[in-house]
Amino acid sequence: MTHSPMNRREFVKKSAVTGAAVAAAGAVGSGTAEAAEKGHGHEKAPRTWSFSILGTTDLHGHVFDWDYYADAPYTDKAGNSVGVARVATLIKQQREAKGEHRVLLVDAGDIIQGTSLAYYFARVDPITGTDGKRGPKHPMAVAMNHMRYDAAALGNHEFNYGIETLRRFEDQCDFPLLGANALHAKTLRPAFEPYTVKCIKVPGAPDIKVGILGLTNPGIAIWDKDNVGGKLVFPGLVEQAKKYVPRLRALGCDVVFLTDHSGLDGSSSWGDELPYVENASNLVAEQVPGIDAILVGHTHVEVPSYTVKNEQTGEDVLLSEPYCWGYRLSVFDFELELHHGQWKVTDKKAQTLNPNGVAEDPQIKKLLEADHQLVVKYVNTPVGTCTADLSAAESCWKDVPIMDFIHKVQTETVKTGLSAADAALPLISVAAPFSRTADIPQGNVTIRDIAGLYIYDNTLYAKKLTGAQLKDYLEYAAKYYHQVPAGTKVDTATLTNANSFWDYMYDTAAGVDYDIDIAQPEGSRIKNLSYNGAPVAADQVFVVAVNNYRANGGSGYPHIASAEIAYSSTNEIRDMMIDYVTATKTLDPAGFAVTNWKLTQAGTPVF
Repeated sequence: MTHSPMNRREFVKKSAVTGAAVAAAGAVGSGTAEAAEKGHGHEKAPRTWSFSILGTTDLHGHVFDWDYYADAPYTDKAGNSVGVARVATLIKQQREAKGEHRVLLVDAGDIIQGTSLAYYFARVDPITGTDGKRGPKHPMAVAMNHMRYDAAALGNHEFNYGIETLRRFEDQCDFPLLGANALHAKTLRPAFEPYTVKCIKVPGAPDIKVGILGLTNPGIAIWDKDNVGGKLVFPGLVEQAKKYVPRLRALGCDVVFLTDHSGLDGSSSWGDELPYVENASNLVAEQVPGIDAILVGHTHVEVPSYTVKNEQTGEDVLLSEPYCWGYRLSVFDFELELHHGQWKVTDKKAQTLNPNGVAEDPQIKKLLEADHQLVVKYVNTPVGTCTADLSAAESCWKDVPIMDFIHKVQTETVKTGLSAADAALPLISVAAPFSRTADIPQGNVTIRDIAGLYIYDNTLYAKKLTGAQLKDYLEYAAKYYHQVPAGTKVDTATLTNANSFWDYMYDTAAGVDYDIDIAQPEGSRIKNLSYNGAPVAADQVFVVAVNNYRANGGSGYPHIASAEIAYSSTNEIRDMMIDYVTATKTLDPAGFAVTNWKLTQAGTPVF
């Protein structure tokens, strides 16, 4: 086993460990001494054995059962809890019930972004350090090391804060971050470890060798183009699995387990922007022989157990996805039999467990309570006042002032950075209602109030679109609504999220006036599109303020990814919003609230 192509700073150390594991994996009868020690050395070696692989995914910086935006314990209608602190207790129970050496623990990615806690240790007190001083340890590294993870796949959100932050997090983890399809752009060699091999000790019999292959999402090339462009490339999951699964089998792995930061329905959100599939776990299972099971991530759904038949071998591949945020824990149970000195899987099953009924791990609480309180204090820092309560509850079907706050900050910021020529063009803004629960209260406004409205770490761009392209863009956004014929009552509970188009994918625009006629079929809904009272001309050129996710092709909007750049910034939009309130001291909707779009049915306003 050689890792020489990797050629990375500490890779020698890590590959030596992996190499030792594989070497040990080849040793037959490594547990005989243990059996003899217990006085059973004369007994025949066991012919059957069982072990489990536990899986988490999309933890997104959730350590404790806490909502930093609400400044309260997490709560939802389904009674879920969040955070690895509770999941750790379930894992402890599994190890106690099954035996410490019969349990492996794996994650499927998206670890270091998603909460104020994660943001704090990436931006406020970064783990990379400041002014030459060494940075703190990332709370997720501390928690996951304590939980004794064996491996984690890279998620797309691992790249949000740049490669330096990711490498520092990798250094802090006692387990490998796997990414068989994260390659150096120039050499096309692995930039991260593709796989790791773990051994399950069986007294008096050969070890069970478990190969764990990690695959990440090709969409990183679009979503985090600013951080990875020219540095890393991300080929498809099927393509890389075809390369590495046979390699793991050749190393003598009895079980091949994949951890994929990729959903299992074969869909993609990026149209034809990439030649690879976003949610490819089902395709990997179908098209790559030699896989026993796959831990699935990325799509934030619960799939306790799902079976896909491999089209080449006819063998069943077992998949499970444990939701997100620590809502669930996937449990894969394997039964094996020893045949001619080699272990064969005879049975496998998967389920998800809900941690909401167990207590948080007291050791994680002890290790990270101080970090947690530091962040609670930070997010409750007042930065200004607001003259009225601004709610996002109706933002998905009404033009509400809280969304105009985002548009105001985006346009004001872009305006200051445009060339003289571009400054003469009409400037508009597009943004999505990320959170229906967001609310900026009347009175004091804190960091968490603003962070709760803009929950992603997006940066700001401006791109140029023609009037015709802008109309296409808004038509694409309007597929978010289910068609409701004229004369039919509109129910907001069932109106939105058509076509699996989620709230974060739905953009509204400010700076132009338009109607969305939900009585019409998709593609024919944008009516009365005008700028400054005049109809928008097809060849009229606009500067469009937009976040980096969308600007680089996120959610598959037409034209925007290939459009000419008029402005870009590495500063986060959320920080710009915080700075705006800090500078103005007062957030007054009278200064930015403009009703410029509405829903209609055959021309009649709905609300």
